[in-house]
Amino acid sequence: MSHFIHDDFLLQNKPARILYHEYAKDMPIIDYHCHLDPEEIAQDKRYRNIAEVWLGGDHYKWRAMRTNGIDEDAITGNASDKEKFLKWAVTMPYLIGNPLYHWTQLELKRYFDIDLLLGPDTAEEIWEHCNLRLIQPDFSARGIIKRSNVEVICTTDDPADTLAYHRQIRKDESFDCKVLPTFRPDRAVNIEKQDFRDYVELLSSVSGITIGSFSDYLAALESRIAWFHENQCRLSDHALEPPVFVPGTEKETEIVFKRALDGHKLTDHEIALFKTRMMLFLGRQYARLGWVMQLHIGTQRDNNTRMFERLGPNTGFDMMSDYNYSQPLAQYMDTLDRNGVLPRTILYVINPRDNEMIATLAGCFQGDGIPGKIQFGSGWWFNDQKDGMIRQMTALANMGLLSRFVGMLTDSRSFLSYARHEYFRRILCNMLGTWVVNGEAPDDMALLGKMVQDIAYYNAKRYFKF
Repeated sequence: MSHFIHDDFLLQNKPARILYHEYAKDMPIIDYHCHLDPEEIAQDKRYRNIAEVWLGGDHYKWRAMRTNGIDEDAITGNASDKEKFLKWAVTMPYLIGNPLYHWTQLELKRYFDIDLLLGPDTAEEIWEHCNLRLIQPDFSARGIIKRSNVEVICTTDDPADTLAYHRQIRKDESFDCKVLPTFRPDRAVNIEKQDFRDYVELLSSVSGITIGSFSDYLAALESRIAWFHENQCRLSDHALEPPVFVPGTEKETEIVFKRALDGHKLTDHEIALFKTRMMLFLGRQYARLGWVMQLHIGTQRDNNTRMFERLGPNTGFDMMSDYNYSQPLAQYMDTLDRNGVLPRTILYVINPRDNEMIATLAGCFQGDGIPGKIQFGSGWWFNDQKDGMIRQMTALANMGLLSRFVGMLTDSRSFLSYARHEYFRRILCNMLGTWVVNGEAPDDMALLGKMVQDIAYYNAKRYFKF
């Protein structure tokens, strides 16, 4: 029986195989958006077992296990790591057709040289094999990064973060992968959240600015932006759920801000007014400093109240939304653009229904001599699978310039997820190869090979100015 993960996995024609093996395969990785913990990189963490590095924090896997009827105790509860791994193995045979099946087998092959299909009958053997590999010197957090050929990692960091671990990594000359912070001010923008007043106090403490007014609040944020910039941050990131645009004056925003600090319940209009003002302020700051702004759009989060109260956020109870947001998002970008302060921007959508809308919106604000200034971001979250990637790239190719695409990211908390870059590159090469076979693209491997390498690596390197 042939191995499931083989050299030509997902490469269904000769042009695809040439493009992948001769052009894409060995390109370095720029992971410009992820949720890796910089502390684990700074301390070069070692992992007790495969479950710790593989299942911890992975709500993709958790959702699948719940769907397979696994008890929560063996997912996020008090069961041992081995019990959790064995339950994941029980789930695996039912995942055929789900990208988790591909990712799991690809990671077993690339990091552990395992060709066995994970299932109940192979779980013990794979558990032992992986754990023996993990105790080897080159299987620490940094070792996995090095063997994955990663050149740049951009983590996701709150404005109040000290960035101490980023500074520690930067001072270590023995580690040549850049680990850069990303400014993620969601807690600063989400005035409607219960912890907003606590966050204002935290921001005041870390900035050293007493916050008694909205202008003080902006000053504190600006000081944190300066701190992030000093520590080599060149990207921001926002979760917009959904985008809003309600223009307001400084005086109106001040009133809303003070009402929130006094504990009053805000109206939807007040919330949208505050968020609009904040996003315009932040956009101007990013443009001034030459940062890239990332907007993740359309998630409907924490839908299961019972499980949210038990486990908290980011535990597998989020979904695609059906928000209608084209007009406020266009108004936001247009306002920045009219004032000459629209930064380079990446737009990610979680509902593929919106692919063509976002691709055409991006086309409205291109220019300033910057290739692909406004990017339609890669298939995100529920879309970072074969069909989702193809749909996103097809929409981008139809409505814009696929050749200027900055490519894939992991958006992951697992160091083993770098195999997703290989997965993406194979899908990209197969898509282009199929176009060649169908007579829809020229049979010019040098031309298409350059396109592949640009999307896999060079476009991101130029776009982010790393």
